[in-house]
Amino acid sequence: MKELPRKFIAGALLVACTGLAFAAPESKGQTANIPAIAMFLLFVGITLGITYWAAKRTKTASDYYAAGGGITGTQNGFAIAGDLLSAATLLGISSLIFAKGYDGFLYCLCLIVAFPMILFIMAERLRNLGKYTFADVTSFRLSQRPVRTTAAISSLTVVIFYLIAQMVGAGQVIKLLFGIEYWIAVVIVGVLMVIYVTFGGMLATTWVQIVKAVLLITGGTIMALLAFAQFGFSFETLASKAVAVHKDGIKILAPGVMFADPVSAVSLALGMVFGTAGLPHILMRFFTVPNAVESRKSAFVATGLMGFFFLMIGLIGLSAVVLVGTNPQYFEGGTIGGKLIGGGNMPSMHLAHAVGGNLLLGFMAAVAFATILAVVSGLALAGASAISHDIYANAIMRGTATEQQEIRVSKTASLGLGILAVILGILFEKHNLAFLSGLTLGIAASANFPVLILSMYWKGLTTRGAVLGGLAGLISALALVVCSKAVWVTVLGNPTALFPYEQPALFSMPLAFFIAWLASVLDNSESAARERDAFEAQDVLAETGYYRNPLAQH
Repeated sequence: MKELPRKFIAGALLVACTGLAFAAPESKGQTANIPAIAMFLLFVGITLGITYWAAKRTKTASDYYAAGGGITGTQNGFAIAGDLLSAATLLGISSLIFAKGYDGFLYCLCLIVAFPMILFIMAERLRNLGKYTFADVTSFRLSQRPVRTTAAISSLTVVIFYLIAQMVGAGQVIKLLFGIEYWIAVVIVGVLMVIYVTFGGMLATTWVQIVKAVLLITGGTIMALLAFAQFGFSFETLASKAVAVHKDGIKILAPGVMFADPVSAVSLALGMVFGTAGLPHILMRFFTVPNAVESRKSAFVATGLMGFFFLMIGLIGLSAVVLVGTNPQYFEGGTIGGKLIGGGNMPSMHLAHAVGGNLLLGFMAAVAFATILAVVSGLALAGASAISHDIYANAIMRGTATEQQEIRVSKTASLGLGILAVILGILFEKHNLAFLSGLTLGIAASANFPVLILSMYWKGLTTRGAVLGGLAGLISALALVVCSKAVWVTVLGNPTALFPYEQPALFSMPLAFFIAWLASVLDNSESAARERDAFEAQDVLAETGYYRNPLAQH
């Protein structure tokens, strides 16, 4: 901590350099947006201040990973909402509604469905059984090293994929509005992410999320209402005008434009619903509250906030069809129906300009950037925690590592994740953010959710079943993603995809459940018998929070 001021001076210099870079004109004639730059610098300054405040209060591993368990349910609900209301939500889902209509809104519906499940069947058990990561829960009565290692690998995979979506969003927003190259913006996000995670830990990440959630919901609501006012606050008027100008006409008000294939639609829905319950950075948040009651409150508050914001997203996307889709100034070369300036994820940013001018555009751009910074910080912390807490402290050191050693490894890991996120963000520049998020959730639904839910509710799960089931879900999901059009054709340049669908969950998640069940029922070892016998004690603790499993190794 003694080096903290010097590090923050370096961060301030970075921001100053960023501001200078923003002043440079972009090659395609875009100019820097002064209100956006001013608000961007203000928001970054606020978040760095929060990080500095949190760093002085982060002294133990509990402080670093779980904010010392001192976050209230309401605060945590805002933080959870902030985690999920990411660049993929604001930019990606609104752009899908802009392009495909109702099918884009299905992303919102799936995310909302996930949270009642988390509220009623997961939140309390997570808080009572866990400590810092969801691997604490899955390994509670099982063999620590193999289960934690498997959980850490799947967590890192999910974190990396989700980071890609956020980095792409950051690059595209800044490229559009601040007049710098895409890759420079991605590098800036990566550096700031490392600063937040390294020094502030979970406390800083939580409060940055809370501030960001308030700003995002406020800004999104203002933009949606200003846009809705253009149609006399009549949804009928908005819908009829959108149908009249959209290339797909009346089809945008019903399912089928994007998901004509029911297999793809079901696979996406499964991935979005169950993948949300398997996101490592979301699960970590249930360990920041003091008890199970507050964990349930967290899920309840988050559900309400997201439900409201998703309604605003629907209005934003549909309004953009009319107000952006018919205005030539938002298209390259002034050709309506052509390529949007800044890329396909920018309809919401253009709508902000259309209804509120440069001031609202600057505010929403700065909020979008703050959103991305907050989410990538939470993701980086989840990934770093998997490396330091699960792999290093428990799998390698077998619980003998000191808190200082564990935190040091976590900070080093956050640096590595930052570098990797920058590289992948540059490689996936052309992808839709909501689509990338959907892929991530499909992997989480396959690799994390089956083992997590079985470990909490099924007595028969053994170490062998947890490891093989988790690996089966992870490997199959990754293989299907690589063989799909998104990677096999778009990234790798092959002419046709080996896997005809773009979402893996319908195939990989049932496989994970089946392998976990089969390997467990066929396991007749002595250790398996002990693990089954320990379930009753675990179940009592999960329900009450007062009885601890004597076999647990925390």
